[in-house]
Amino acid sequence: MKILVTGGAGFIGSHIADSFIEQGHEVVILDNLSMGRMENINPEAKFYLLDIGAKEVEKVFQQEKFDAVCHQAAQMDVRKSVEDPLFDAQVNVIGGLNILENCVKYNVNKFLFASTGGAVYGEQEKFPCDESHPLRPVSPYGITKLTMEKYLFYYSIQFELKYVILRYSNVYGPRQNPKGEAGVVAIFSNKLINGEQPVINGDGKQTRDYIYVGDVVRANMKALSYNKNDIFNIGTGIETDVNKIFHMLTKYIDGSVKEKHGPPKPGEQQRSVISYKKASELLSWQPQVDLVKGLYKTVEFFRKLSQ
Repeated sequence: MKILVTGGAGFIGSHIADSFIEQGHEVVILDNLSMGRMENINPEAKFYLLDIGAKEVEKVFQQEKFDAVCHQAAQMDVRKSVEDPLFDAQVNVIGGLNILENCVKYNVNKFLFASTGGAVYGEQEKFPCDESHPLRPVSPYGITKLTMEKYLFYYSIQFELKYVILRYSNVYGPRQNPKGEAGVVAIFSNKLINGEQPVINGDGKQTRDYIYVGDVVRANMKALSYNKNDIFNIGTGIETDVNKIFHMLTKYIDGSVKEKHGPPKPGEQQRSVISYKKASELLSWQPQVDLVKGLYKTVEFFRKLSQ
């Protein structure tokens, strides 16, 4: 199968591209390298340096004739979306629609979409929440991801495009960008290894459902061969607050560093944790890497990177 991975030079997309190649698929990567890195690109993949919103994207579809698209490219920083909702919508909605339009025009059979299992639900009523939970995003990022979910439903009805939506919880692991505003595990790991003081936003009691990137990759592999249009939460069902993440990382890196707190960030949810029961039942998928093991693997990656 020939698969386009948008954002395939980025953190999650590059791991997915690697796995598709390992399974014998032909992979093409589309990335503007705003967050992605050349060193993440698998040498066996074909690479186009392009923005998902560019007109030239059509030439790629015309030339390559994809069987499937795995759409990972996004503006994925909640705080940036709050600061600049127009840019967030330009990338996540207009860019996403550009990809979808070309899928229809050039007869792509399957569309895998990276959505968000935190931001689409907003402040939760149940913990962990399943896919039937009310959708009340409190950030532009969550709104644009939900908008793309609704567009996918439309494209499936109107053009019979098959899709699977994966609502990721907080993904962490090797290759995550430690220089951005998102990704507390990568940011804290990088700072601690380099002898810098991490700053915890607010009281640090905000919780997230931390899922290791390798588990997210496996979910995409399962979704590729799933024959129905559907939506799945991809998380662990376990809440962990930021303070605990900080202390787990200092245990691996430098136990002498004390907590330092800064002001809370606008648009940030207080609690987020999702149920993976549906994915377990229908995709035969469950998370396999627990937080202790996942954080250790992540720290080792950043440690090697700093040497």
